Amino acid sequence: MKEAVKEIVCQEEDLQPGEMMSATFGRHDVVVCRASDGHYYAFLDRCIHQGAELSKGKICGAPEPTDELGEYNFQREGDILRCPWHGREFDIKNNGCMLANEKLKLRNFKVVVEDGQVALTK
Repeated sequence: MKEAVKEIVCQEEDLQPGEMMSATFGRHDVVVCRASDGHYYAFLDRCIHQGAELSKGKICGAPEPTDELGEYNFQREGDILRCPWHGREFDIKNNGCMLANEKLKLRNFKVVVEDGQVALTK
């Protein structure tokens, strides 16, 4: 049986909740994100729309409608990855699904945290 490839991309303390960083995993440029709850997620560092580097975007929240017409609450702060070019938004806690169309999603990588090190596996 083939052993899984594991590569350390950063230390736990390198990212606070709501932060991200670029890294390399094998031949892939990836963006490593730490969600508001402290969990780590990693995605190919290319927007599925036109290929922008997502690591140059930001992690933010998203507006959600209220019962009042035209009023919104800002929710999920630290869990939404926004593309720097056209503002496409991806839910990092939902496999990188695009908010506007959940059928579209970013390529993701499995993240393992051991002994203070954040690693990706395939």
